[in-house]
Amino acid sequence: MSIIWAIIIGLIAGLVAKALMPGRDPGGFIITALLGIVGAVVFTFLGRALGFYNEGESAGFIGAIIGAILLLWIYRLFTKRRGIV
Repeated sequence: MSIIWAIIIGLIAGLVAKALMPGRDPGGFIITALLGIVGAVVFTFLGRALGFYNEGESAGFIGAIIGAILLLWIYRLFTKRRGIV
């Protein structure tokens, strides 16, 4: 159930990350939402490994936003180099 919760929080966090990092993204809304979901799930597992969260807990909303912003930033770095933007 914690992964489902992380996905829901990640979807919202992806939208917030897009609002905090304005600019053109090649994938638009769908890619940003997926990056938010992946960011929340990755931050959940990273937080568990670092001892921030116990087993069964998911990343908080702030953690999910941080994960989504980091992934969105990395995504923009790779898409700029290819000339997609």
